[in-house]
Amino acid sequence: MRLADIKTAHLDKLADYTRALYRAPELRKLFFELTLQCNEHCFHCGSSCTASRGDELSREDWFRIIDEVEADFGTSRMQLCITGGEPLLNRDFFDIMGYAHARGFRWGMTSNATLITPEIAERLAEVGMDTISVSIDGLRETHDELRGLAGGFDRAMAGIQNLIDVEAFQAVQVTTVVNHGNISQLDELFDIMDGIDIDSWRVINLEPIGRALTRPELMLTPSDYVHLLEFIREKRRAGYPLEYGCSHYLGLEYEAEVREWYWLCNAGVYTASIMANGDIGACLDIERRPETVQGNIRHERLRDVWENRFELFRRDLSDSCAECRACEHVRFCRGDAHHSWDYDAMRPMVCFKGTLF
Repeated sequence: MRLADIKTAHLDKLADYTRALYRAPELRKLFFELTLQCNEHCFHCGSSCTASRGDELSREDWFRIIDEVEADFGTSRMQLCITGGEPLLNRDFFDIMGYAHARGFRWGMTSNATLITPEIAERLAEVGMDTISVSIDGLRETHDELRGLAGGFDRAMAGIQNLIDVEAFQAVQVTTVVNHGNISQLDELFDIMDGIDIDSWRVINLEPIGRALTRPELMLTPSDYVHLLEFIREKRRAGYPLEYGCSHYLGLEYEAEVREWYWLCNAGVYTASIMANGDIGACLDIERRPETVQGNIRHERLRDVWENRFELFRRDLSDSCAECRACEHVRFCRGDAHHSWDYDAMRPMVCFKGTLF
């Protein structure tokens, strides 16, 4: 059987599974946006984070949320994904995450690592952090420019080494956002990542969301996308722990080649989030607007919102787009990802038809 036929059979099964998942979703990853404060000013930030807006959840709010989630969903299949802003800027960070750890939750974090001293790395181990993904977005000068913090590259690399030195975490990962300006640095970045004891390198493309919308000249071109995915595939075939992000349907050529399995948008079927102000949503990269925010944790229980709302995320986006419905790839793509959907024009902002397949 040809590889394309094998992939098609797998994708057919996944399409059927996805429709079943719409009817019976299972919350497995719950994002906690602990703060919108950040000590960097990344041009590609999907949440446009800078500082607290004065309405962030309190320490006691997070304790109550953790208790409710444990009671309603249990901890055996649930992972908490901690993000921001920079999560460590929440002054109650260690109290909140220590409480979650004591209640039996597994958790991981996304961080810029600039605040992770040897002492902070030890404290992260003490409160049960399993995994962490640290952002490195280019070589020294490029990284600092893109993230708006002089010295940020050196501080982040030191933070990564501090995490490695503790030898207590299941996975220390680096994530790189690739744009048209820094894609030429992939080979040099690979040499750096190959020289440190990280567990994986996650490479994702710049998305047309948040602040990145102000820099259209840095969006990847069709040839950039091909170069990026060929780079990842080549390294994976050589045995390196490199992977593309979960962002998009890539077609038969690249599906199951650049990441472990086939594409599925997890928003609202496996994944939910609680935002810093208490709003409840799906993926935190999705544009925040009335139809995507499903409720607020200050006066609603997550279980009730999860079970009775999220209809927007439990159907194919292609149902709302005539062009997508008419596409021969619609069964596998389903309109692509919620975070890159134009909710005004009701069409995908990213589509690889004609580029990758």
